[in-house]
Amino acid sequence: MMDPTVSLAFLAAHTTRVRLGTGIIILPQRNPLVLAKELASLDVLSEGRLTVGLGIGYLKPEFDALGIPFTHKAARTEEYLKAMLAIWTQAQPQFAGRFVSFSGVQAFPHPVQKPHPEIVFGGHTPAAYARAAHHARGWYGFALDVERAAAAIDGVRAACRTVGRPLEQLEISVTPIPDRERLVPDADTARRYADLGVHRLIVFPRARDEAALLNAIGDAERTLIGRV
Repeated sequence: MMDPTVSLAFLAAHTTRVRLGTGIIILPQRNPLVLAKELASLDVLSEGRLTVGLGIGYLKPEFDALGIPFTHKAARTEEYLKAMLAIWTQAQPQFAGRFVSFSGVQAFPHPVQKPHPEIVFGGHTPAAYARAAHHARGWYGFALDVERAAAAIDGVRAACRTVGRPLEQLEISVTPIPDRERLVPDADTARRYADLGVHRLIVFPRARDEAALLNAIGDAERTLIGRV
């Protein structure tokens, strides 16, 4: 997998309408101010087409390799997000927290989208559902079949109920579990996801080569786009 901000900047230069999203950036592994600058630049270059997908991570070896503590990931994630929002939205950005503090700084340009790009939280745990309900415009589930997606959406619904927020305020995105025999879901499967309340399917074809990937894109166009 390539770095998301680099690859999405490339895609932004070659497209005009397609939505660009990260799925996901592990926020506690990043410097929040540097990441805020990168994502604001990407939102400007794409003319406001960025969706920021975030998560807290679960692979300790990644954190060890980066020299970043594996503890307090959730608390750091929420604080880093608040710091990024300060950089994106405040005329004179400042933030004081347990893990990051700053003042007397500026970071231009600000994102095109106001007040900031859409935030989506990923993850398949009650804590992840709660982060989406509290802080995000949407929730993202990766590699879920219909049954697991249904259970996850029930979890998101319960988290929304806890914070007094209608589930309908969240956009639900799901990547179906990859299938090496069929690289994109058929129309019937896509309808089953839609019936659960999924707004967007993000397909992830495990193609062997470029030709197979192009065939999968053509299959998605024929079977899904405009038909579900």
